[in-house]
Amino acid sequence: MTQLTDRPAQSAPIADPQSPATPTVDVAALGEHLMGRWADVRRTARALAARPDVKRIEGQSMAEHRERTMGQLHVLVNERAVHRAFPKSVGGDENHGGNIAGFEELVLADPSLQIKSGVQWGLFGAAVMHLGTEIHHQKYLPGIMNLEIPGAFAMTETGHGSDVAAVGTTATFDVHTGEFILNTPFRAAWKDYLGNAAVHGRAAVVFAQLVTQGVNHGVHAFFVPLRDDNGFLPGIGGEDDGLKGGLNGIDNGRLHFTDVRIPREDLLNRYGNVAEDGTYSSPIESPGRRFFTMLGTLVQGRVSLDGAAVVASKLALTIAVTYGSERRQFTAGSESNEEVILDYQRHQRRLLPRLATTYAMSFAHEVFLAKFDDVFSGAHDTDADRQDLETIAAALKPLSTWAALDILQESREACGGQGFLVENRLTSLRADLDIYATFEGDNNVLLQLVAKRLLTDYSRKFAHAGPGVMAQFVVDQVNEAAINRTGLRGLAQSVRDFGSTARSVGNIRDEDSQRQLLTDRVQTMIAEIAARLRPASRLAKVEAAALFNSHQNALIEAARAHGELLQWEAFTDGVNAIEDAGTRQVLTWLRDLFGLSLIEKNAAWYLIHGRISGQRAQAITSYIDDRLLPRLRGHALDLVAAFEFTAEHIGAPIALGAEKARQDEARDYYRAHRDAGTAPVDEKSLVKGKRA
Repeated sequence: MTQLTDRPAQSAPIADPQSPATPTVDVAALGEHLMGRWADVRRTARALAARPDVKRIEGQSMAEHRERTMGQLHVLVNERAVHRAFPKSVGGDENHGGNIAGFEELVLADPSLQIKSGVQWGLFGAAVMHLGTEIHHQKYLPGIMNLEIPGAFAMTETGHGSDVAAVGTTATFDVHTGEFILNTPFRAAWKDYLGNAAVHGRAAVVFAQLVTQGVNHGVHAFFVPLRDDNGFLPGIGGEDDGLKGGLNGIDNGRLHFTDVRIPREDLLNRYGNVAEDGTYSSPIESPGRRFFTMLGTLVQGRVSLDGAAVVASKLALTIAVTYGSERRQFTAGSESNEEVILDYQRHQRRLLPRLATTYAMSFAHEVFLAKFDDVFSGAHDTDADRQDLETIAAALKPLSTWAALDILQESREACGGQGFLVENRLTSLRADLDIYATFEGDNNVLLQLVAKRLLTDYSRKFAHAGPGVMAQFVVDQVNEAAINRTGLRGLAQSVRDFGSTARSVGNIRDEDSQRQLLTDRVQTMIAEIAARLRPASRLAKVEAAALFNSHQNALIEAARAHGELLQWEAFTDGVNAIEDAGTRQVLTWLRDLFGLSLIEKNAAWYLIHGRISGQRAQAITSYIDDRLLPRLRGHALDLVAAFEFTAEHIGAPIALGAEKARQDEARDYYRAHRDAGTAPVDEKSLVKGKRA
């Protein structure tokens, strides 16, 4: 298999007059660094994703795509690619982080395969594993692992998606028969958008309101058989969701239940149990905490979506940067050779900041994945650890999935009409990843969860502070005292204080100042919101809800800023861990591009709050355009080569030599005619001659 680094070398990096020596990138070492803690698992998964029997066939009908994807699940079973996370007691490896790392790489073959395998083993199987007990493990997990029991994860309802606590499906215990009776009492309570539900699912983990002895104990999970060889079992019905905007290799469907009886033992009872006499018990007394603990065990879906979005972004930029380095257009700097389009500043502005974002996402995901493994392996599994994991998941999954859609779209446009051809993959990937922004938690709802956590932490810090202290804290965030106290005084200087763009940005481009600006924005936003929401505790419920709603957008923006700070911190830590000096220098420039782009994007906030001056804001833009983009241009191919994609992974002809061959052919054709003197005379030259 051909590595990107086997292709012809790019032109030499552009010399930087401010640097004593032009740095080079150690591509192999950087690639190893990016692969992270589970590099071996990722490479194994990539080798599998490169196989023809696992890769997507474009142009298949929905029915054909579904059956091919189902067949590919059996390939994963045969390769033991699904066993990593499951308990050793049933033949698994209990390698939670490695399981996610391998799973997210499947997006290279086909996002439908990645998500369908995620439904089977990451949702359906994981629910049995994490919400059930050893009895359920022994009874169901072997069949789930080997695909004897294809299953659905029946949480989302037509009427309730993000608000899981309000689902309408009920499971009422009948003490006389020792069974739960499942019902979807109205149309909006039907389970919807469920992978494996339309065709392949034989069972489901169904989330329903558990009712016993006349008391609703909230949402719990139940193992429910759905079909046998003759179709749906009595009392169960459903519909096919049909053709979707993407991911059509997955048979999404709806399910409804009418007086469906299941044995008491099929309640997945790790966190809540019902005795034979109907008595309910739980190791977690608080209903709210019990509910969030149950959902928290299923956080791996968000972890894997974050990682898959990173992989897809890397692939898109590999295609777009490679194409931009070979596609020629216009003759701005030469009478005979057209310009490579990545040499144009606008093209660099389109792709290089997104490349910086992708690196930030990649480093942040590795930190996230390590945190996930620590929690689920038991190495660090306190309540605080789980809350931190859930908050990180809710912060990073929205940023990475939104960014992936933006990167895929911009990469498509940057490749022009070639990017619109299905053979070059970008349009299909964009369609398939569209739903990533709303499943496993709508992105805006997830960011609200992050903001609430930030507010909770803030309120604890100031739990005993009076109104005067709170008000003064907020005021201090925007006055000179705060600037002096946090060392931000230099950031408010104007350009003319220094006399040059390079020097005027000097105080912001260093690591500590970027951290201060990004951190200060999060802290100030939360402090301002907390002050505005403080009266809510004294208001009636309706008025308090209205007050909260009036600040919903500000909460989401604060949470987004927090997620961006997490990415910047992870990027910075990743850069500082690189040993090779040249690679570290290039990655520092890339980190600066990410950090300064965040400040530039939010320049209005920084200006309004007095954190930077108008001149400084302009200087940041100039520094990006005049310094960082030219410095990074010469390293662009190395930076995507470090993603370690082979030709089989890329699969796009325009990034595998087709465009270069076309350009070389055209250039050779014109050169031959010029050398032979057979090229026609350009009319413009005749006009110039007459004028002379």
